[in-house]
Amino acid sequence: MKKIRLATAAMLTTVMLMATGVANAGPAEHDAAHWMMRAKVTGIIAENQRIVSPNGIQEQIKVHVDGIDQWLTIRGRDLRNPILLVLHGGPASPDTPQAWTFESPWQDYFTVVEWDQRGTGKTYAANTEAQMAPGMSIDGMTDDAAKIVDYLRQRFHKQKIFVMGHSWGSVLGVELAQRHPDWLYAYIGVGQLVNMRRNEEDGYASALRDAKAHGNAAAVRELEAIAPYPGPKDITLDQIGVRDKWEMYYGGLAWGRRDYQFAADTWDLSPDYSEADLDAIGKGSVFSLQHLLKPLLAVDFDHTTRFDCPVVMFVGAHDNTTSHVLAEQWFDKLQAPSKRLVVFADSAHMIMLEQPGRFLVHLVDDVLPYAQKAGDGAPAETERDR
Repeated sequence: MKKIRLATAAMLTTVMLMATGVANAGPAEHDAAHWMMRAKVTGIIAENQRIVSPNGIQEQIKVHVDGIDQWLTIRGRDLRNPILLVLHGGPASPDTPQAWTFESPWQDYFTVVEWDQRGTGKTYAANTEAQMAPGMSIDGMTDDAAKIVDYLRQRFHKQKIFVMGHSWGSVLGVELAQRHPDWLYAYIGVGQLVNMRRNEEDGYASALRDAKAHGNAAAVRELEAIAPYPGPKDITLDQIGVRDKWEMYYGGLAWGRRDYQFAADTWDLSPDYSEADLDAIGKGSVFSLQHLLKPLLAVDFDHTTRFDCPVVMFVGAHDNTTSHVLAEQWFDKLQAPSKRLVVFADSAHMIMLEQPGRFLVHLVDDVLPYAQKAGDGAPAETERDR
């Protein structure tokens, strides 16, 4: 996180100094110039993204859930549209600070709710670790999610909403869909996690295979040093770090890219996140993994295959962060009122960032109709053929 912040700070400061001719300014002036520039840039983005439609909504709100304040960012251009609650990945990797780069078109069709989960970003910054700790479990955070869904249903007078779980969020999404299928038009799994130990095994094997194929001696050496992986014992964060480093390097997180910098650099430009919120991301991640790593490694949905609500799955064809192979095999076994699988040919794990246009098309074509059939949606455009 520190490297990400420093890189963005350097970029913005350089632009500011070039524009104002103060290249010889000292460290204090450089820092001040950076934050002056950040305020200007985020202000421009905020105005560009501002919801001005009369039926729209744009707000950030704290909701008191299970003993703590939890932050929601709610944006949509027409409240007659259905609600789409996004369960972000991680644990503790919020979508809110990067959502401005890809979510705006969604807001024509859905009222989009980004929730900073317990231990994450703005929610981490709003509470003490002691306050958050009792609910830091899969069961506890699924309970949080259920209360958020119920709050949204009651507030916006909706019998049902959509829930989209991405990566770690897909664990909470499956658990929520099992508990409350009657609350959901559909569950949408993106980068669906199925079986964590098998997932780690597949991701490791893929990274080692790619490293050998490319003659990358350093990668092979590092990967073989943690073998057998994941093995029968507890996995350490250091081992996961090695596996993730090389799996990401070979495009298993974002296809065609060696790291996540292209997206992470956008966090610092977010009009929805303050400096304190940005600092809380790294702190919240450390805190969350202390509580959630062990239960996450035990996740196994191999036999969770019956759903009483529709299921839509978006899978990146090159996803080795959460194995696309396991996700596709699991989908084939699912029993649900209806189900649909979409495989994105030029994506890995971050589909909404990698192929944003195609992601939007499938949200509109494959997800939205579940609500429209129930009469939940704003009127469509008026069309006329000559």
